[in-house]
Amino acid sequence: MFYDQAKIYVKAGDGGAGAVAFRREKYVPEGGPSGGDGGRGGNIILAADQNLRTLVDFRYKRHYKAERGEHGQGKNMHGKGGEDLLLRLPPGTVVKDFATGELLADVTQPTQKIAIARGGRGGRGNARFMSNVNKAPTLAENGEPGEERWLLLELKLLADVGLIGFPNVGKSTIISQVSAAKPKIGDYPFTTLTPNLGVVKIDDESFVMADIPGLIEGAHTGAGLGHDFLRHTERTRLLLHVLDISGSEQRDPLQDFQIIQGELKQYSRQLAARPMLILANKMDLPQAAENLQRLRESLRDEFEIFPVSAATGEGLEAVLYRALKLLPDLEVPPLADAPVGHRLTQADAEKRFQIDKEGDTFIIRGREAERHVTMTYFDSDEGLYRFQTILRVMGIDQALRAQGIKEKDKVQIGGMEFEWQD
Repeated sequence: MFYDQAKIYVKAGDGGAGAVAFRREKYVPEGGPSGGDGGRGGNIILAADQNLRTLVDFRYKRHYKAERGEHGQGKNMHGKGGEDLLLRLPPGTVVKDFATGELLADVTQPTQKIAIARGGRGGRGNARFMSNVNKAPTLAENGEPGEERWLLLELKLLADVGLIGFPNVGKSTIISQVSAAKPKIGDYPFTTLTPNLGVVKIDDESFVMADIPGLIEGAHTGAGLGHDFLRHTERTRLLLHVLDISGSEQRDPLQDFQIIQGELKQYSRQLAARPMLILANKMDLPQAAENLQRLRESLRDEFEIFPVSAATGEGLEAVLYRALKLLPDLEVPPLADAPVGHRLTQADAEKRFQIDKEGDTFIIRGREAERHVTMTYFDSDEGLYRFQTILRVMGIDQALRAQGIKEKDKVQIGGMEFEWQD
């Protein structure tokens, strides 16, 4: 089964905690602090793998966590960093933040590697906090949490040539004639429900052809799985529009052409401007020659038209040689315009913190403040004092007073609750 979309959860490794330790060696009086730093958490890395063609593996396993960093130890021994977790994706995969719809990565190149979630840094041991004022600090840090998020993976086929058209116009027969692909073929609509890829070899050269499932009127709105089907055309460099020129499905081929062109334009202007050849298929059937003449008179010189018969193979060789000649000058297209309804985000400068009030509890939100809560070692008086100093420097103390905080009111930061005292 071909899967072109998957939702997964990734969690980078947390950093290891720093150690509180002191040198206790013979003949070394007042040895001083010797707590080592924690190791950094592992990253979640995305990499393109040319041997993969689907996202099926991500349907069976959805949660991925990288290794956390080891804790620091005495004698200034730092913790080992966590191993990165490598997730291999088929080329052509677009990665989005599931919550916001923000585009995070576009995996196309075989050597491409992207850190999609970064591991937390290791906490500092007490050796890092020694100063002329404090020769024996009992202060250390916990490790920073690793980044975590839900991702939406969308696979867009990286084919050179895409066959488009109404259902049952002969696209699957064409790709079976010119490549080793063996798609399901039948005389009823929607035989093809998933894209088929075939490698077309001509002399000493080759290119990849995709048989895109049939489009119908209203596909740009999602009708007939339209968005799923149109998605696969976005990366093709050249489109081959296949028409049933004989009208065997009781449809007018000229009207079919206008409908499909309209769907492409409404889905994406970039897609509608893609180079295109027209394949007038089923030339071996009655009415084909008459309809071909009508098509040529209607389109004039706007598109190249190739009369072909997928059933007999007639005319297909000329199409392949023409495609092979055009492809070297065509670049891989960028992402097409997002259809209406896709969620987009705008990058704005992030506030350092935000204060909301629920009852007599003041809730402080913000990545920086929550990170300090996680990394603070509250078992130490020095750690608590340092945390209070950080809140004061960030301006949180002043903001709370401005909002009328009173003695013994509750303050919540990152899941921890504190009691306010002036």
